[in-house]
Amino acid sequence: MATTGLLPVAQSWAQAVSPTENLAPTPTREQATGQAEPTNATPKNPPMQFGDPYDRSPVSLGEPKAPPPPPPPEPFFPASFTDWLKQGTMTGDWGGLRTRLQNMGIALQGHYLQDSAGNPVGGRGKTVRYAHEVGIGADINFAQLTGHDIGVFHVLLTERAGAGIARQLPALNSPQEIYGSGETIRFTRLSLEKQFGRYVDSEIGWINTENDFAQSTMHWGMNLYCQFESNAICGMPQALASNAGYGYYPTAHPGAFIKLFPFGNDRMLVSAGIYNVDPTISNTGYAWKLGLHHTTGVYLPFQIGWHLGGTDTEGKLPTNFKIGGYWDTSEVNNVFGQLAGFETAHVDLGNLPIEKIRGRYGGWFEGDQMLQRDAKDPNRSTVAFMSFIWGDPRTAISPYFVTWGVVRKGTFPSRPNDTFSIGGKFNFLNPKLTNYVGALQGAGYPGLLKPSGEHAGEINYGWRPSPWLTIRPGVQYIWHPGGTNRYKNALLLDLETGVTF
Repeated sequence: MATTGLLPVAQSWAQAVSPTENLAPTPTREQATGQAEPTNATPKNPPMQFGDPYDRSPVSLGEPKAPPPPPPPEPFFPASFTDWLKQGTMTGDWGGLRTRLQNMGIALQGHYLQDSAGNPVGGRGKTVRYAHEVGIGADINFAQLTGHDIGVFHVLLTERAGAGIARQLPALNSPQEIYGSGETIRFTRLSLEKQFGRYVDSEIGWINTENDFAQSTMHWGMNLYCQFESNAICGMPQALASNAGYGYYPTAHPGAFIKLFPFGNDRMLVSAGIYNVDPTISNTGYAWKLGLHHTTGVYLPFQIGWHLGGTDTEGKLPTNFKIGGYWDTSEVNNVFGQLAGFETAHVDLGNLPIEKIRGRYGGWFEGDQMLQRDAKDPNRSTVAFMSFIWGDPRTAISPYFVTWGVVRKGTFPSRPNDTFSIGGKFNFLNPKLTNYVGALQGAGYPGLLKPSGEHAGEINYGWRPSPWLTIRPGVQYIWHPGGTNRYKNALLLDLETGVTF
């Protein structure tokens, strides 16, 4: 469902920049799509969700910024291979055009992402799968472009293709974060965002919940969760999507949110939203759907977040907490309606007690802590994180879901932007299913598989030879693939690649 954490930090508001600043205009999941993650470069002042303890007024969109003098003429192509690798994006500044557009308030972006994975051991059978995503989009700051504070217009189109390994293993959560939601071209974002001074942000249009609720913290200009290929971790804890109508990337749902910053800075955030719930939106045939047909209800999330300590490079080691919850007004089957997905065909499940439930709820806790910061180079440090998801026990397939991880940025003095990451998930399936199948087995029903849970771990190394290129090989291990004991534990070898155009 999610995009990968491979994209460099963008100046998301398309503010005026000098010709000497690194443009890197492709947005991150937080900044432009609500889902991609930037991990290729360390900006001078990396953006952090709840990570800036200072005044929010410098990022105000209400007043146009005076553009600097036009950039001097420069070659369209870099002078050498080394210069090419040093560019903020693969295609560079287009002879200065990109800088001129950004100074006008227009930030263009593009990316290519791929996830490959194979299981030499375990699962239903040995297989290898490749999936990719291509995205193009723009952020248009009307205050900068026209002098009128209308807001920032966001548009993003994504194209996905390839095959997923989750169905072959099988796996409850995809080991490939960018596979899913219909392998097609679709609208991923089409919205207007407006900031009201230091205290209020809002957005309305076709957006996804993942951009703004239960999202990852940003550290070093990188999406922390998306240092992993596993979709169980990257983007947001995936139980939120499987338990209710949480809108995940790259799908776009009619919706809106409001964010309040009570102290005019990023120390505290209070936010609430409303999003259309449409179970069909991820289907290939509905990639361009902008209407409300097939709506089952609305998803109403709320969240409170705190930032403690300093920034990534200065002050006390930063700490971040988020607590949130949701109410989904949809009418759905209770959890017994999902039991057949764990069993073989034509098995006798008895008289399943399926009934309709109107409304479902749940909540989340997320926290991360910087563990250490190198004294000689404060851009190199280590952060640990954890999340806990709780779902409605009547309807949630995964009422208890935990993710965790430790990420080290700056693996060696000569590799300040490389990362080493270790993390995992604990996906506990609804005990009502476990108990029901156990009772049927005790009564002599043959051929049943008892759902219990699926847990996984991942280790990877993120090599960043350029601000616009990331290559991340890794290993994943999955206990009880598919949530039962039918298949042997699976070992996966994976590779992620990200290129920013």
